[in-house]
Amino acid sequence: MSHTHIAPTMASDDDFDTGTLTKVKPKTAKPPLYKVLLLNDDYTPMEFVVHILERFFGLNATAAEGIMLTVHTKGLAVVGVYAHEIAETKVTQVMDYAQRNQHPLQCTMEKE
Repeated sequence: MSHTHIAPTMASDDDFDTGTLTKVKPKTAKPPLYKVLLLNDDYTPMEFVVHILERFFGLNATAAEGIMLTVHTKGLAVVGVYAHEIAETKVTQVMDYAQRNQHPLQCTMEKE
């Protein structure tokens, strides 16, 4: 009775990745950005919305008026895109200012 003997084979170079190991620097992930949105309502005066856009978003009168008209006709508009903390601050500033001036203007943020 003969036994078949299988000899272990040496792995050839083809079996291994012999590429140079390089240290990969972890890429700094960009923080997610957030859109700040103004929502239309039937009570906040257009002039007040323009004022908000100029005061809190640094827009000139023409740009502010254009965005205000977008809010008015489409129901909402993106007024800026920021890192989370900045977006949150802008929303809070706008909401506080609108409330202090007895306007129901709504400002929200959402992940881009």
